[in-house]
Amino acid sequence: MSIDDWRRRIDEIDSKLVELFNERSKCAIEIGKIKHAESLRVYDPDREREILRRIKEVNRGPLDNEGLQRLFERVIDECRRIERLEREKP
Repeated sequence: MSIDDWRRRIDEIDSKLVELFNERSKCAIEIGKIKHAESLRVYDPDREREILRRIKEVNRGPLDNEGLQRLFERVIDECRRIERLEREKP
């Protein structure tokens, strides 16, 4: 494949990632509503550790676990931010 072919493939994957990130965010919003109704904190360190442990278990590379963890930490941070924003809505 040419560089242009690879770049088109990356563009396709990026579009799928955007869709999946938004789907994950919608789930986080719904979880946030439940947490709010049950007076639970947005931040759940046990759940975050569980997510990071699980993604490392299923990782087959070429991303190493540390790189994958950094990516997921950012995704989790953004989902927490969205949960907080949803709590602030009237």
